[in-house]
Amino acid sequence: MLYIKNGTVIDPAGDRVYRADVQIENGKVAGIFPALEDGKGGKMPEEAKKSEEEAKKNGQVIDATGLMIAPGLADTHVHFRDPGFTYKEDIETGAAAAAKGGFTQIVLMANTKPSVDNKDTLSYVLEKGRKTGIHINSCANVTMQMAGKILTPMEELAKAGAAGFTDDGIPLMDEALVKEAMERAKRLNKPISFHEENPALITNNGVNAGKAAEFYQIKGSPREAEIDLVKRDLGIALLTGAEVVIQHISARESVELLRQAKAKGAHVHGEATPHHFTLTQEAVIRKGTMAKMNPPLREEEDRLAIIEGLKDGTIDVIATDHAPHSREEKEKPITEAPSGIIGLETALSLGIRELVQKGYLTWPQLIQRMSTAPCKLYGLKGGKIEAGMNADLVLFHPEETWKVSSFASRSSNSPFIGEELPGVVYYTICGGKIVYQKETNKVTEITRKERTEK
Repeated sequence: MLYIKNGTVIDPAGDRVYRADVQIENGKVAGIFPALEDGKGGKMPEEAKKSEEEAKKNGQVIDATGLMIAPGLADTHVHFRDPGFTYKEDIETGAAAAAKGGFTQIVLMANTKPSVDNKDTLSYVLEKGRKTGIHINSCANVTMQMAGKILTPMEELAKAGAAGFTDDGIPLMDEALVKEAMERAKRLNKPISFHEENPALITNNGVNAGKAAEFYQIKGSPREAEIDLVKRDLGIALLTGAEVVIQHISARESVELLRQAKAKGAHVHGEATPHHFTLTQEAVIRKGTMAKMNPPLREEEDRLAIIEGLKDGTIDVIATDHAPHSREEKEKPITEAPSGIIGLETALSLGIRELVQKGYLTWPQLIQRMSTAPCKLYGLKGGKIEAGMNADLVLFHPEETWKVSSFASRSSNSPFIGEELPGVVYYTICGGKIVYQKETNKVTEITRKERTEK
């Protein structure tokens, strides 16, 4: 039994924030006890006191004074590089990074080696994921070996447990094949996700064709490469009725195209990464390859359009596109280094700083886009705090800051190293078990009194 007292619950379903105690038994939320406001900060009902006493005898009590309690976060766009590239990340280190960041649900991308275009590889990933303590799900590929020519046995892979389908990292250029893949995904009631960059329009990927490309004296990647495929695939989505995800949107035109497609009735969804709603192409000039990613960071107008899309619900999912690479790989010249950054351990903090503290989103709206909506999209259990639900929770201090320095991830390719960010995760709880706890020596630096004063 686990009893969490004196916390502030974020309820995305009810669009509210309130003080409450939370009781956990047998991996489930057994009770939620809202404070009875008495003009002196509130008090707990007698039933809560009894539950706390029982936990003291037969379980554990967590004093969450000053902490927020939210549904465990869900990231539906993650690369753990396992199998094939485990020097960058494997399922164990990736899961540790996820837990440290407050994530309890993960959906892996399928660009491994071998790729997830067969039952054996899918089974390997899912079985290894079951041993981590958090919920590891995986997409399967859309095409065999991600070659863009022959569709995978999607029905067989769905039956084997694939959460969805994607060739993320490789754009699909055969329009007829895209349409057939969407039709199959619709029949299987699975989402299908697309990396939207037309390679025919790109000279140097990972760097915006603008100020950043000029700085490095290269041609870069123009916004038209993304817009071209977004426009095509939104049109096919409207025809097929499939649940289509436009991944890691970077251009303001893409946001508007998505908004229009939704208005027409298309079952389409947009992803925003923390780096795309936080940074612009100036970061690539300052940070070099540490800020190189596909699609690239663009202009301030694009960043603000992404935030507006998150605000009005056009973009319904925040996903990290956690993409680990080794130090040696990222130390190569800008045109040779791989694209991508890690993001699981900084995502919540960036959402707090850029979206909540600046007044764009409320707490329930942030958690809705980082937990409730991604869980709903992929049919995952989570995203709510209700009696009877799985006890998947994150407890964090919203204002306490931390310095980005070391990571639980095997890689450290982050442009945020050295920054002070708000939002310190104290506990990540999955299935009623504590899978991450802030180090004792650091927790004791902030007493209950100090947390209350903050």
